[in-house]
Amino acid sequence: MPPADPAATLPAASPLGIGARLDRLRWSRAHTGLLIAIGAGWLFDSLEINLVGNVISPLSKHFHASTDQSSRIYWVWLIAIMFGALVGGRLADAFGRRRLFVFTLLWYSAFTMLTALSPTLNILYGLRFLTGLGVGAEYGIITAAITEFMPSRVRGRASAAVMNFWPIGAIASGLIAYILLNTFSLPDTVSWRYGFALGGIVALIVLFFRRRLPESPRWLASQGRLAEADAIVRTLEQAAGIDPRAHAATAAAEPPAVNARQALQELVRRYPGRLALGCALDLSEAFGFYGLFAVLSIVVLEKVHYTDGQIPFVFILGNVGALIGGIAMTAGFDRLGRRLTIGTYYTLAGASVGLLALATDTGNKTWVLLAFMVANAFATGAWTAAYPTFTELFPTHLRAVGVGTSVAVGRIGAAYGTLYLPSLAERIGPTASYLLIIAFWAVGVIAIAIWSATGGIEAAGKPLDLVSTVAHPTG
Repeated sequence: MPPADPAATLPAASPLGIGARLDRLRWSRAHTGLLIAIGAGWLFDSLEINLVGNVISPLSKHFHASTDQSSRIYWVWLIAIMFGALVGGRLADAFGRRRLFVFTLLWYSAFTMLTALSPTLNILYGLRFLTGLGVGAEYGIITAAITEFMPSRVRGRASAAVMNFWPIGAIASGLIAYILLNTFSLPDTVSWRYGFALGGIVALIVLFFRRRLPESPRWLASQGRLAEADAIVRTLEQAAGIDPRAHAATAAAEPPAVNARQALQELVRRYPGRLALGCALDLSEAFGFYGLFAVLSIVVLEKVHYTDGQIPFVFILGNVGALIGGIAMTAGFDRLGRRLTIGTYYTLAGASVGLLALATDTGNKTWVLLAFMVANAFATGAWTAAYPTFTELFPTHLRAVGVGTSVAVGRIGAAYGTLYLPSLAERIGPTASYLLIIAFWAVGVIAIAIWSATGGIEAAGKPLDLVSTVAHPTG
């Protein structure tokens, strides 16, 4: 557990606001419970999307889908995430994190189970789109909520730890697919259907963890609902062994913009540099991460002679690499700082794609597997560092919509990367696709370099209220 904060010894009568009281808390079971409940939703998001990579081969064979048609399964999903992130971010800032947590979970679990019943490829496209809307809405809510609850000294590690539930979900997805495709020897017509059905059931288990999640006290305070915010913080103080008596709940309300257009206008007008950084980092990692998986699952694994039954095993080991990379990044995130961590991991993510290109050229399936593990480790370290970094830069009343906008821009790159990269790899070989993926990882390196060179704040260990309000030359 993180060490006790010396600030936690402040006298109970200290006039602290909501944010300062949250920042001074020592780690408690309440924080662990929040981290697990929020991370469980992220785990399911991962399990749901990674099911596609694991069962896309039998699914494509069942519908006699071409490479372009298989790529479109990813494309409609990512386009839906783009719209879901935009709408979900705005709703979370307007109505709170907690309500959206429950609604989005029920939404995408229902449409995941309906996907299992798809009679045609076009209906499957439609159901994947509807599912993706719910998952997209989750992005801004999850990152905003964990950022707003955690004390400043561990905010980076806690946020990154939640992101690391993604590879855990991916490993679970691979295990489900491996069992379905190998243990039961199910035919192509039904194996992928069972995968989606099980994914929807797992979501209902996640609802158990989420049912008692409190509303973000920072969000409540930003809306002027100080009594409610105070009650939640008092509970956390008691869990941390701090006497909550005599604290006045002080915070400046931040009236939200009336509609999504006004919220986006405020972001562009007042925080253009932060929004540009978030969009650039997400565009870079989304194209790099999803493009890599699309090329690998649709073209490369078949090229090096992995069978349908072996493919889930590849993704299981690949995501073991991802988990190692994410944990390694998390361990040094607050110590090394945001800028150095992102610059390092984005650079290594691009370099490791070059390693995967060399492995693919050998045609050796073992080398491809090992290179994929390395590439996924650095890619996961990169994106799990990016999300907490740009999330904490936005003010509370615009945080979810800021994250949602950044994610939406990123999904544009991811959607078209997954749509065209496999076809490009099939026509002229995977090397060209790999080079494009490397180029997009370089976008993130350039973006964080510009942010650093122009005086962008280093947020590690700083109070969230300070980080989101400190002046920057470009907003």
